[in-house]
Amino acid sequence: MVSKEQKRAALHEQLQHLRSLTNSHALNESSIVIDASKYIEKLKQKVERLNQEIASAETSTAHDPLPMVTVETLEKGFLINVYSAKGCSGLLVSILEVFEEMRLTVLEARVSCTDTFRFQAVGENEEERDTIDAHTVKEAVGQAIKNWSKGGDEE
Repeated sequence: MVSKEQKRAALHEQLQHLRSLTNSHALNESSIVIDASKYIEKLKQKVERLNQEIASAETSTAHDPLPMVTVETLEKGFLINVYSAKGCSGLLVSILEVFEEMRLTVLEARVSCTDTFRFQAVGENEEERDTIDAHTVKEAVGQAIKNWSKGGDEE
């Protein structure tokens, strides 16, 4: 049988653990529990806010079916990101054709085409005398996406 001292020590240890998890500075047991309750309420509010943000993002994605494109200028070349919340059959080929037309060499690439479409590539201009800026690359990739979507290649 467990003694009262052991139970009290175990309870004290658990309360101290709760105190550390909730960043409470309280010293007595009831204040620790109150702080923990407040902490849980804040977490619930945070979860609700994040769920609303996710729902909002999904809604905006549903209204804008074209993939999102970002292009960043690197020291030598560009970092190109294309993302769509749905699979995009044939889009990769369209993007790579644009790279070829612009004479961009893909130095490194990552692609995922399962449930979503994600494409990330580092590319550089083959001919340094032809200067291409990030805006030009973004416009060209965007046009490739528009042409692809008009072509009926979407899943």
